[in-house]
Amino acid sequence: MLTYDVVVPVKLLAEAKTRLAPSVGSAARAELARAFVLDTLDAALAAERVAHVIVVGDLSAHGDDLPAGVAVVAEPEPRSLGTAIRHGIAEARRAALDERTAAEASAHRLPRSHRGIAVLLGDLPALTPQALDATLGAASRHPLAFMPDADGTGTTLAAAAAHTRFEPAFGADSALLHRALGYHDLSHEVPAALAAPMRRDVDTVDALAAAVDLGVGPRTAAALGGSATRPDSGAGPRRTDSTRKGAA
Repeated sequence: MLTYDVVVPVKLLAEAKTRLAPSVGSAARAELARAFVLDTLDAALAAERVAHVIVVGDLSAHGDDLPAGVAVVAEPEPRSLGTAIRHGIAEARRAALDERTAAEASAHRLPRSHRGIAVLLGDLPALTPQALDATLGAASRHPLAFMPDADGTGTTLAAAAAHTRFEPAFGADSALLHRALGYHDLSHEVPAALAAPMRRDVDTVDALAAAVDLGVGPRTAAALGGSATRPDSGAGPRRTDSTRKGAA
């Protein structure tokens, strides 16, 4: 089974989710942005097709709640989404090379890595491990692939097979750009019930309501002041600490 090193770029909380204003105050926006990231990371860590999770950004404001197993690297200056993504991809490749070099130094030869690299946005509070696994499984059939957001104009995930040039084009109209660059659109390959939480990023109050309707993770539900999850979202059971990979 092809697995992926997943890069998650994260904004400073003070700069995140400004489009939720004025309906949501600045302190509540920061708390929601923090919850979105933590729920997204929980889902990624529990996904079977995810080998490593690398976060690019300053996570000091996330405190002790940052899930175990996440590698955090500082975002280089000048800060931008593109810079963070490029740095994360380079870090994923460096870590894979270091892993192989260390194994060879200990006389334990590893086969050449066949792990892919994926970039996943950190504002997917309804994401489940099953949805991410289904998306990465579909991506594994293509050298380059992407999942458009729910509006069809942006991108929530881009993925590349091992040893493939990977320069994703996140930002305005990124879905159109990714298609033009030869990335395969995964929206019709992943079952709708699994694609929905994968595509539902949250930048606006309406998008947040749509995510709540799908069933959000526990951090986001708590930030909203109560349980906003549904017992059956159609996308498989939500993860808990006991379902994470490596949990006892």
